[in-house]
Order: sequence, then C-alpha cells, then structure tokens
Amino acid sequence: MPTQSSGTETKNEHCGSLDSAFSPSPFILPTNPLTIFCDTVPPHSVPGIVLACASLLVMPLLSRAKHKVAAHLDSSAMHADAQQTQFCTYLSAILLGGLVMNTVFGLSWTDPVAALIMVPLIAREGIEALKGQACRNC
Repeated sequence: MPTQSSGTETKNEHCGSLDSAFSPSPFILPTNPLTIFCDTVPPHSVPGIVLACASLLVMPLLSRAKHKVAAHLDSSAMHADAQQTQFCTYLSAILLGGLVMNTVFGLSWTDPVAALIMVPLIAREGIEALKGQACRNC
C-alpha cells in the first residue's frame, strides 16, 4: 500500500532515475561519427518506428497521470519522475524522426544524427539531476 509523502524525500529518492541518465552517452558519442562518415548504413527498423510511435502516444499520458499522483501525494520524487517521463517523450520524437527519415527516405545519416542530438539533452538532464535541479517546478 503506498504511503503519503510530506515532500521530504531524500536526494537519492528524488534522483532515482539518475543512474540511467548518463548511460547512453559513452556509447553514442564514439560510434555515431563513425557511422556518419564511414559509409556504415544503419539497418531499417520498423519495430523501432512502431515502438517510438507508441512512446509518443503513451508517455505524455503517463506523465500527466504521474503529475496528478504526485500532487495528490505531495511528492517531489514523483514530480521528478513525471518530468523524466515527459523528457522521454522528447527523446522518442527525436528517435522517431531519425528512424523514419532513414527508413522512408533512405537518409542513413539521420539515424545517427538523431542519436547525437540526444546526447547534450541527456547530459544536461543528468547534470541537473546531480545538482538537485532536476525538477525546478515541483
């Protein structure tokens, strides 16, 4: 049974998803320039497109629901999680753009460029979480 929060979560609870914030960056940065400049063509991914579309439909609804629960519980950790879910919507849109342009138009460079666009966004989000600024509006 969930317990109500007084909004006094510890920093570790507030930044619960911080571990995953930086995890993609070390893999994206070195591999994508090679993909762009070395004639390496990323494979077409129809399942990836379907999953990104599903994320674009589900994530905003999930974020709104989490915001409502956070307000009901007065939980800054839940507000931060709702913000993180909203952030995932933006990443899904970037991912979808790269995958669609690669698959439909044959622009193989768009998929790795989309991943590179995500890196500074992910890094900024992770740095803000480390500084305790992950959810300014909570």
